[in-house]
Amino acid sequence: MKLSLGLKVANSLSLTPQLQQAIRLLQLSSLELEQEIQNQLDSNPLLEKVEEHIDQQVDDKKIENTAELSDQLNENYLPDDLPIDTQWDDIYTHQPTALGSGDFEDKQEQHSEDMTLKQHLEDQINLLNFSKIDKLIAFCVIDALDEKGFLSISIEETVESVEHLLDQVGLSHLNIEEDEVLVVLKHIQQLDPLAVGSRNLVECLFIQLNALPDSIKEKSNALNVLKHYQFLITNDLQKLLKVTSLSILELKETINLIKTLKPYPGIDFQSKQFEYQIPDAVVMKKNNMWSVGLNPDIAPKLRVNSYYSSLIKRADSSVDNQYLKTQLLEAKNFIKSIDERHKTLLKVATCIIRHQQDFLEHGDEGMKPLILRDVAEEVELHESTVSRVTTNKYILTPKGLFELKYFFSSHVGTTTGGECSSTAIRARIKKLISAESPQKPLSDNTIANLLKNEGIDVARRTVAKYRESLHIPSSSDRKVLI
Repeated sequence: MKLSLGLKVANSLSLTPQLQQAIRLLQLSSLELEQEIQNQLDSNPLLEKVEEHIDQQVDDKKIENTAELSDQLNENYLPDDLPIDTQWDDIYTHQPTALGSGDFEDKQEQHSEDMTLKQHLEDQINLLNFSKIDKLIAFCVIDALDEKGFLSISIEETVESVEHLLDQVGLSHLNIEEDEVLVVLKHIQQLDPLAVGSRNLVECLFIQLNALPDSIKEKSNALNVLKHYQFLITNDLQKLLKVTSLSILELKETINLIKTLKPYPGIDFQSKQFEYQIPDAVVMKKNNMWSVGLNPDIAPKLRVNSYYSSLIKRADSSVDNQYLKTQLLEAKNFIKSIDERHKTLLKVATCIIRHQQDFLEHGDEGMKPLILRDVAEEVELHESTVSRVTTNKYILTPKGLFELKYFFSSHVGTTTGGECSSTAIRARIKKLISAESPQKPLSDNTIANLLKNEGIDVARRTVAKYRESLHIPSSSDRKVLI
């Protein structure tokens, strides 16, 4: 092998730490950004958040109070309430009353927490006169419930689960029969919520119907209809009328009764926690013009700590001084990256709103076709940058809170040579279906023809795809005869 020394010129792309940080901050959501800022504030002593100074306001208040007190003392009496420059609660921590105590508030919060379905059933089972084996079976059944309240495993699997637990505690000689499990399951199904532990929807409805008073005249008809549930599921009302021998009016009243039942026994115990999104930007209309502004709550003002920065000595190469210099540089770079993030976000959001003003005025039907490349070219950024800045970023509009990516949509050609966004077409399809006759629902082909009459050239299969994306069933499933 021969070694040689030479020069070579080549182009390469290298990302500086500052650029890497800027790209990373750009794709963070508002909550992630808040956490990142807090981490930087905790780790970098030269970085601080700008707080509102109220010293001058306090001084003015004291001067005002002093003047008022002087005027009152010049008179020949002392008032019952002397002005003070602070509040009693600021200097004295009083013992709160029972209703306002922390203990009471904690207990109130504990009671307000949502009890799970499992906890609710366990509390009831502990009150029943069950044997130890029956209680063990009951707990195995509860553990096998899904979030809808249905039993997610078979009776055979439940038996195996119980026997496995018995084996773990040294009682493998005890045999559990399927009938024992069924008896316990019947008891559980009568607990609150009624029909919990049902193995399917039909059993759930049967249990609820049987629990109704016999005085309800539609009860027997409803039980008869459920025996032929396959026709009810397929919406084949003609066969349902034939096999049940009911009149159209009787069938209508019976179905109305069935609709009052709960399809899922555990629905009231499903998690009610919602994920609330904080808007990164806000759209407002001023002087008939739409303007975009950043949410100040997610854009705190940062600055370099003047005290620590004043300790830096230019010619000092000590460890402490080098540390302060490094932290100063990181603080400045972080502030610059945050500022660039907000500028880019505002620039992109403003561009999007400029294109989608009809949406703000008329809703989804006014949405214009828009893709990443259109915005990228207009704001002179790369498409990947626009993609990052619109992902997990939300904007508050008069029409609601939307992710910035919501305003991007593909287009469909019109008969006049223009373009119509897929979002607007979906909104139009939804509006047409909402206005249709339940007895004669619109087919996908009919909807396609109606849209074509409006100048929107869209195929039947495209209508079907958009309808399915809206979770709207087909015309045959939407048809109602009674």
